[in-house]
Amino acid sequence: MKKGKKKGQRKEKADDNKKADDKNPDDTNETARGSSGRSNYYRKSADETIKELDTSKEGLSEDEAKKRLEKYGRNSIKEDGRISPLKILIQQFNSPVIWILLAAVAISVFLGEAADSIIITVILVLNAIIGFFQEYRAEKAIEALKKMASPKAIVLRDGKEKEIDAAELVPGDIIVLQTGEKIPADARLMDISNLQIMEAPLTGESLPVKKTLKTFDKDMTIGDRKNMVYSGTMVTKGRGKAIVTETGMKTEIGRIADMIQTTESEKTPLQKQLKYLGKWLGAITVVIAGVVFATGVIKGEPLLDFFLVAVALAVAAIPEGLPVVVTVALALGIRKMVKRNALIRKLPSVETLGSTTVICTDKTGTLTHNEMTVKKIFIDDDTVEVSGSGYKPEGSFTSHPKDLNLILKIGALNNDSSIDEEDGQYSINGDPTEGALVVSAAKAGLDKKMLENKHERIDEVQFSSERKMMTTVHKFNGNKFSYVKGAPDVMLKKCSHIIEDGKKRKITKKDKDKILKKNEEFADEALRVLGFAYKDLGKKASKKDYEKDLVFVGLQGMIDPPREEVKKSIATCKDAGIKVIMVTGDFKGTAMAIAEELGIEGKAVSGDELKNIDLEKEVMDIAVFARVNPEHKLDIVKALKKKGHIVAMTGDGVNDAPALKKADIGVSMGITGTDVAKEASDMILTDDNFASIVNAVEEGRGVYDNIKKFLAFLLSGNIGEVMIIFLATLFGWGVPLTAPLILMINLVTDGLPATALSADPFEPGRMKRQPRNPKASIFKGLNPFLIFYPALMITVGLICYWWFWNQGNEAKAITAVFLSIAMFEVYQAYSCRSTIFPSLKVGLFKNWWLNGAILTSIAAILVVIYVPAVRQFFETAALTWKEFLIIVAVSSIGSIYLEIHKFISSRGMSASDD
Repeated sequence: MKKGKKKGQRKEKADDNKKADDKNPDDTNETARGSSGRSNYYRKSADETIKELDTSKEGLSEDEAKKRLEKYGRNSIKEDGRISPLKILIQQFNSPVIWILLAAVAISVFLGEAADSIIITVILVLNAIIGFFQEYRAEKAIEALKKMASPKAIVLRDGKEKEIDAAELVPGDIIVLQTGEKIPADARLMDISNLQIMEAPLTGESLPVKKTLKTFDKDMTIGDRKNMVYSGTMVTKGRGKAIVTETGMKTEIGRIADMIQTTESEKTPLQKQLKYLGKWLGAITVVIAGVVFATGVIKGEPLLDFFLVAVALAVAAIPEGLPVVVTVALALGIRKMVKRNALIRKLPSVETLGSTTVICTDKTGTLTHNEMTVKKIFIDDDTVEVSGSGYKPEGSFTSHPKDLNLILKIGALNNDSSIDEEDGQYSINGDPTEGALVVSAAKAGLDKKMLENKHERIDEVQFSSERKMMTTVHKFNGNKFSYVKGAPDVMLKKCSHIIEDGKKRKITKKDKDKILKKNEEFADEALRVLGFAYKDLGKKASKKDYEKDLVFVGLQGMIDPPREEVKKSIATCKDAGIKVIMVTGDFKGTAMAIAEELGIEGKAVSGDELKNIDLEKEVMDIAVFARVNPEHKLDIVKALKKKGHIVAMTGDGVNDAPALKKADIGVSMGITGTDVAKEASDMILTDDNFASIVNAVEEGRGVYDNIKKFLAFLLSGNIGEVMIIFLATLFGWGVPLTAPLILMINLVTDGLPATALSADPFEPGRMKRQPRNPKASIFKGLNPFLIFYPALMITVGLICYWWFWNQGNEAKAITAVFLSIAMFEVYQAYSCRSTIFPSLKVGLFKNWWLNGAILTSIAAILVVIYVPAVRQFFETAALTWKEFLIIVAVSSIGSIYLEIHKFISSRGMSASDD
């Protein structure tokens, strides 16, 4: 210990002379880093690491630890630019459409138009509130990472074990690792005893990793660095000591935190389209209002009057209800998705799902159960297949050889794990591999606890990576029996006999070759294979006899199996034109086997092969990415997005978080997902089921279709209003609509039906068509609604206005225009419901919200025209019933045109299909 202190003191003196404290902490260990700046201590021995970090096996002194804490900083995750609730609220107003409406409010206040300003302000506030509460929790990924940090750590200081806050750890500290504890920092192992670490949250690997002290001589992915331990992972078995190499933001979790902080969330296709729409509407509004105002100036009309006309035009051009209707449509989509086990955290993600072209999915816990399951047993020269998946002890065997119960009994007794059940949910307490053996025995009716009561365990020889075997000794009927499990090739060397059909005989070379061949066959199917043997030790036996002259029984092959419903979901994705890519930290062979079983087609590459390929060029040819690091996942998403794809990334681990945030839509797992993954995602699957993603995509497509419906509905009406005002003003007929009437049309006869359309039943066949091009205009296919329909509305509206205006009755002229536009919208609300002829094919009574909105609109029309007090406010006049009915009848011409157009189009499509 003194020697270690002196060494530290000499180094401190040298550092003072060199003024090394002023250097970047990373500069002191350049030789231990690769070109990427990532720690390469796995390529150094424990002794070399100790020397590199200027420490000793007795640990640092308290004084030295304090100096390093000042130099390296605390072992904690730092936040960078956290989004405040106020900023989230302000972001709700960051839209061109909202800006134009805010300008309309300001102008209305300036002109004393209180009603206009109040109505528009209420709309804006409502929209902001809905958006704020949906997105308030969207920026908490870093807080979740902090939760993963180990609060305490056992460390050697001055040669003595001491418990300290994990935040006080520094490079060079020696930490003590114990079963059940979280690793507090990245560290190089220096002493281990049967140490196993669960690294699934970081690497995606479903099984605990058996650690070694071996030094590696080449670059390796995180999952293969078996001489290292990483912050945030868990010790599942054994114990050890390790030299802290990285702390805080330099750990692997810290690097992920940095990636999350520096990864910008992308705008959704709908957000981009609405931003474009806002700019387009703003430009058109300014141009038309400017032309009208200039016309008035040229004619010598009063400037204030024509300024009011220009404002009226601006109000008519902007669909005030659009922001709220879009928000309501997305919120309704969220409600539907919750019922289908998909919880949406960010409103625009609903629409993004509908345009998804690629789903990048993690394997463990997403495509699979994350529960090891015995699928095949080789016994009595017969291969038995086992049904069922996961830890639920239900399943059957394709055959029942005589010694089946024997191999299952050995698997259950040579075992330190157990099944736990709570509210019908099963879990394993202990090692997943051993848990799978307990479950396979339970499927045959062999209860582990009952077996242990009959076969008392009296001794054991623990598994080690060197022996690759585990032996337990049990007492039964006065005799002792050793039960052994382990690597088949190692066990066979210790077997002198084999049991077949209940009879023990000498094992031959032919037997061993057959067993090894079957072992390879199982391994090729990505099964993890264990061999099983036993020995009757008689009444007395020494420990050295436990594993001699064993009787070989058979093999059990297990895997983390695919979910049963996922194969169908992937087939649905193919029909819908969506490519599924598996991105996993697990081994290539295992990943390929799962992919093949599920129908995921394409080649497979491993993480270390990525540096040798042009990812952007080849990414669409690859179906499986195995043994990948967090940066790889991010690179894959970036490559796909550069190719123009809308990418959904699924995952449940910390390692998935940066890619989840970068993807167009990040999907995390609600049950097995880490807090980090959930907070970085846009959507959480409450049942951890890949099939729920496909359901969500289907809902997303339906929501987009409905958004397109009411966008066509709203804009066609606004185009008609603007052009009627514009042309009537140019013709010198005056202003055909007052600002209150324009707001009445936009909010009641337009806004209410449009909102109801957002809840319209979806059209069938959504998952049989290819994804829409995200670059394609949202107006694609809407020419009949946005050009020809408004043209008919303008024609009828101008004729109605001119007819009464020519008679010198301006109030009736205004009323006639209001009625014609309002009725055009009432009819169109039903025509917009479907692109299929007839529109009512989707069901007249399937959307009571729409029927209610139409009745409300009609009632509002009647009140505005025939209730004297209201009529006075809106400056309208009572029409005769004959005039009223004629205008109502003529206004149906637009809807009749749309149905004829759909009929002709559907006939054309049918002919081309034939």
